[in-house]
Amino acid sequence: MEYIANIDRPSKEERKIAMESYNALAEALEQLHTKNPEIEIEETQDKIKVPLKALKLLAKILKVTSQGKPISIVPIATEMTTQAAAELLGCSRPHLVKLLEKGEIDFTKIGKHRRVKYEDIVAYKKKKKAEQKEMLIKIMAADEESGLYDT
Repeated sequence: MEYIANIDRPSKEERKIAMESYNALAEALEQLHTKNPEIEIEETQDKIKVPLKALKLLAKILKVTSQGKPISIVPIATEMTTQAAAELLGCSRPHLVKLLEKGEIDFTKIGKHRRVKYEDIVAYKKKKKAEQKEMLIKIMAADEESGLYDT
């Protein structure tokens, strides 16, 4: 998998162009009825068939870019190094290795190297977020019962 080291935020001009492009593409997508529409590059007059799903993904990219957020695209079913997986989770590599060894996240071993599937990391992250939300709700309920929110 190719990683881009420096992902910069879009400039104001890029954000403006992305918003204009998103609006035009979103409107065009509503009128499409084929699975592989043909688009034309005005500058070169090249016509290219593009899967509808790819155009919808492009629309999402344009929308997020127009909001000034950087974009990263990772193919699903991609195996990641432990360092890349740790960065995605926002933890250290040794901590991730402990999670792998405890069986909290599935992994495969190629020689001495561990590889983790992208979707397994995302699933673990979602599970942890749900657990955190549930714990916060319990804490808030306990605080209400003990009268901490009374005036």
